[in-house]
Amino acid sequence: MEHPVASATGLDLDPLSLGIMWDRLISISDEIVETLVRTSFSTIVREGYDLSVMLFDREARMMVQGTRSIPVFVGTAPVTLRHMLNRFPPETLKPGDVVVTNDPMMGTGHLFDICVMRPVFQNGALVAYSMSVTHLPDIGGMGFSAVATEMYHEGILIPICKLYDEGVLNELLVEIIRSNVRVPEQVLGDIFANVSCTEVGARQLVEFMAEYGVADLVPLSRAIQAQSEQAMRARIREIPDGVYTNRIDFEGIDGPLHLACRIDKAGDGLAIDFTGSSPAVRAGINVPFCYTRAMALFSIKCLTAPSIPNNEGSVAPVEVRAPEGSILNAIPPMATAGRHIVGHFVTPLIFGALAKALPERVQADCGMINIVTFQGRQPNGRQLSALYFAAGGFGALDQLDGYSTTPGPSNMGCVPVETWESRTGLTVEHKHLLPDSGGPGAARGGLGQEIQFRNDTGAEVVVFSMANRTEFAPKGLAGGGAGTLREHRINGVVVDPKGRQVLAPGDRMTLREAGGGGMGDPRARDRAAVAADLRDGLISADAARDVYGL
Repeated sequence: MEHPVASATGLDLDPLSLGIMWDRLISISDEIVETLVRTSFSTIVREGYDLSVMLFDREARMMVQGTRSIPVFVGTAPVTLRHMLNRFPPETLKPGDVVVTNDPMMGTGHLFDICVMRPVFQNGALVAYSMSVTHLPDIGGMGFSAVATEMYHEGILIPICKLYDEGVLNELLVEIIRSNVRVPEQVLGDIFANVSCTEVGARQLVEFMAEYGVADLVPLSRAIQAQSEQAMRARIREIPDGVYTNRIDFEGIDGPLHLACRIDKAGDGLAIDFTGSSPAVRAGINVPFCYTRAMALFSIKCLTAPSIPNNEGSVAPVEVRAPEGSILNAIPPMATAGRHIVGHFVTPLIFGALAKALPERVQADCGMINIVTFQGRQPNGRQLSALYFAAGGFGALDQLDGYSTTPGPSNMGCVPVETWESRTGLTVEHKHLLPDSGGPGAARGGLGQEIQFRNDTGAEVVVFSMANRTEFAPKGLAGGGAGTLREHRINGVVVDPKGRQVLAPGDRMTLREAGGGGMGDPRARDRAAVAADLRDGLISADAARDVYGL
């Protein structure tokens, strides 16, 4: 039976019908996420939610993104799809085709994310695209780390190709992947979970079109994007016109590096230029432009219209540039595996530039996410290649304390201790908050944490650290204090935060996570809030007296 709003297939959608259909598309994307999580094999996806799913119209414009997705992929996925369609033009695609790639320059910025796309057909006509992206537990090479000097060291690159051709599996591609990764059952299991979830998305999208009598999604997609773009432009218009600049230092490999930006704001649009940033380096911390652009778009959206669902309209008013060969526009064969180590600094860089223009919206620096790779063998003898996500403290905002152990600007989850221990043989001896690690302020920064692992696998385990915030603490804003630094230790000795280490059986590794920066004068903090922090063990008696004046 035709749906009551079946006539709403043109650009004259009434707001109520548009809202209903928009929400329905978001719910479909959320169902795709749940399918992906429930069918995946690795803890990275099942527990960490290092993933994204998107639905595109037949013009390759993104309509919606799953709610529990990595938000920055709103900037990378449309570019990936266009590269895929350059390789396989729409008129050549057939039902049952599945296209994949992990090319860092065309995907998300490093080899470890697999991008999977399925064309969607209704009555034999191409009507949409369903895409998912997940971080794989391994892709061969040295493994997920910052120690490579060229991308060739980091793993195998899968060029844009068909994993399925009209429903027929590319067995050779599967065998190539299986033969080059440490944990093939997890890697292939996750890849096929992507295949399954895009099929669910395609099926539900066709059912949606049939229910609403929609023969072409393009008018609906354009209406959704137009609404988002109008809202974004209205919020950008509120920012005073002008030129805003900022520069920050961060930890490199052989010494400090820096990022610089210039934001030109005029009317309802703005342009961000990263000229002046450090050149690329011979280590796996370089950032391809696709990821830089995505982080910049995400940062502006946070400051303007964060509640608007992600689609291409929500990023249309923003232009991004970075000089080729810089650390924010790396080109092959520059190593990029740990591109988050540098790329995540794009957000505080932009926030700092706009702090005077938007003092009530910007955030103090976050302690950021910490990612550690463990490679070896589990107690049962099976291969081990696992990532551990540990969050620092969230930066404070105007009149709002930062959450403790909450990542920013990323949003991955943390693997539960019980799951981690049973899947790796690495025992978590303790995990606790670090008092006084959050930057003091009228709004306090979120606390960092300490986590200690013991190698109970019975064999050596190789560890790759990919830590930032080890030399430059998360800054506070408006008189707020800095959070504490991050630190990696093995058997009590501080080790290279971006290096390769080996844990012998019984060795212990300790992660001390950075605290978030504070906002505002600590002496202006509510007395009851200070007393509560002291009572709950979040601050020490010395800090309560000497810093907050309690």
